Amino acid sequence: MADNDKNTENTETTENMETTENIEEKGGISVQTEHIFPIIKKWLYSEKEIFLREIVSNASDAVTKLRRLISLGEIHDIDDDGFKITVTVDKAAGTLTVSDNGIGMTEEEVKKYICQIALSGALDFISKYEDTDGGAPGIIGHFGLGFYSSFMVSSTVDVITKSYTGAPAVMWSCTDAGEYEMRAAERAERGTDIIMHIAEGEQEYLEEYKIREILEKYCSFMPVEIYLENIKTPEELKEEKKDEKKHKHEEGGECADESDKKPEPINDVHPLWQKLPSECTDEDYKNFYQKLFHDWKEPLFHIHINADYPLNFKGILYFPRLNHEFDNLEGQVKLYYNQVFVADNIKEVIPEYMLMLKGVLDCPELPLNVSRSYLQNSAYVSKVSAHIVKKVCDKLCSMFNTGREEYEKLWTDIKLFVEYACLRDHKFYDRVKNALLLPLTGGEFRTVDEYLENAKEKHENVIYYASDVSTQAQYISMFKSQGLEVVLLDKVIDAQYINIIENDRSVKFVRIDAEVADALKGDGEKYECKELEELFKKISGQEKLTVKFENLKDEKIPAVLNISEQSRRMDDMMKIYRVNGGTDAGFGSMPVDTTLILNSNSSLVKKLGEKSVSDGADKAEPIAKQIYTLALLAQRQLSADELQGFLYDSFSILENNLD
Repeated sequence: MADNDKNTENTETTENMETTENIEEKGGISVQTEHIFPIIKKWLYSEKEIFLREIVSNASDAVTKLRRLISLGEIHDIDDDGFKITVTVDKAAGTLTVSDNGIGMTEEEVKKYICQIALSGALDFISKYEDTDGGAPGIIGHFGLGFYSSFMVSSTVDVITKSYTGAPAVMWSCTDAGEYEMRAAERAERGTDIIMHIAEGEQEYLEEYKIREILEKYCSFMPVEIYLENIKTPEELKEEKKDEKKHKHEEGGECADESDKKPEPINDVHPLWQKLPSECTDEDYKNFYQKLFHDWKEPLFHIHINADYPLNFKGILYFPRLNHEFDNLEGQVKLYYNQVFVADNIKEVIPEYMLMLKGVLDCPELPLNVSRSYLQNSAYVSKVSAHIVKKVCDKLCSMFNTGREEYEKLWTDIKLFVEYACLRDHKFYDRVKNALLLPLTGGEFRTVDEYLENAKEKHENVIYYASDVSTQAQYISMFKSQGLEVVLLDKVIDAQYINIIENDRSVKFVRIDAEVADALKGDGEKYECKELEELFKKISGQEKLTVKFENLKDEKIPAVLNISEQSRRMDDMMKIYRVNGGTDAGFGSMPVDTTLILNSNSSLVKKLGEKSVSDGADKAEPIAKQIYTLALLAQRQLSADELQGFLYDSFSILENNLD
């Protein structure tokens, strides 16, 4: 056995030697700065203005690192207070400066982290300090590329920095060709100044309004206070003094000096989503919504999300108030990364059927420079999306269970959204099905169970509904007179929505003009007349028209038209198909499965039957035609030809009555 082991070792050694001999050269890929800098300058970020977000984020990280060391007891002579970032615009000098009073850097750290592209000091810091107690770092930059975005708009970038350790300050200066110099510098306090000498053609980044716009977009909620200073040119100072004199003269007195005003940070370091829901009032949520979206219509309600491990994201979502059915349904959800703005309206994070939501999501598990393709294939994003759906469902159920009256007031506004969500996601339907409301024609609301419970003595497992209160007023009146509740489903989406409920429950939705409910029928012997059946088929122009006699309790109604539910649903579906690009042949035609119900209890029907038998069909035809058209009018809107014929016939009947 020993000899065999030795032979095996010799064989492996020989194979390894042969493999090594086949390798001619090994090494690392080198990057030449004169080639990489033009790429950085043009293509590092899709939007050039992001450079300021990156530089300010680095400044925020410098403060976060120092705060972390203080909290760990590594530093004892610095208070965790007074930290700030200052962005200074100096048009005369052609510079844009970002200054912080954070951790700073020594000469060795500058050489290590600034002179080497994509070597992240943040990752080094996290690996060294963040495993000590499992705390969340809150550090923004991870890749070591953000600093170099400054060259997208700069010809030269100067870094003046002094470490918290008291090491001498150092200045590093680099051109956009990648050539740098480093020397000793003067800086009294710890921290770092990034001085960007704005390149030719990029002068818009020396305008205060432009810098303020970028800071408000990307940095409005960064965790360190940010101040914007504008060093005015001599011409601007001269113009400002002139305006002050003019103002004093017009006011007839002294006006406050602008320099006496206390500077205000442009950002909110404690955004609402970082707080606990118990710490926030309804007024806080409303004000935050208006600040974010400049929408002065109050949102319907909000959902405060504070997801812990393993998802680890926070946010506030709002249901906006829509003015009408055709209002813009596209919302806006802003994505943040540790309080730094990433993008507007990231549709991949929000389910498609919830895109009408507005709000913010702060997802520190996502990379700062997130791409659409990453979001589409991220398991984390899928879990976030599923959690949002769950929170929305929980909110709807909670409002239904604990505040039914207020929930009913909101239902008209959220009904379209809820129905669409149920159509798109069966899990959504399963979670909220007990909180779904059915609006009645009288303005009240019922759940499916409540409706069936109220109707069980009159009919079972059938929900009667109307699609148009005006045109179906006669049918609604018939049902109400017998104590039957009628649900109002007047939107196109309702036809598909009720299919979900029917498939889930042992219930059938029937439109009130589809059949005569048993509760509408009276007792007694039916009056029937074969001549009347043939007469109504003739005047309707439909040989296949079904004519039936029923004893209706309401004796004033001589006839009603019924269209089978299945036939009408199919016709509605075909109409939608035609509108969406199919043929328009037959659009608006009456479905073939139509039944005319003649009321046996109506004296008018009986008299008409007697007249058709004694005087013949010709004498009874004008009255029969009028009855049929009135039944048609109660069921749907008349066509132009039908309306014209109805008016002429009515005028003729009135004239004959005067003879």
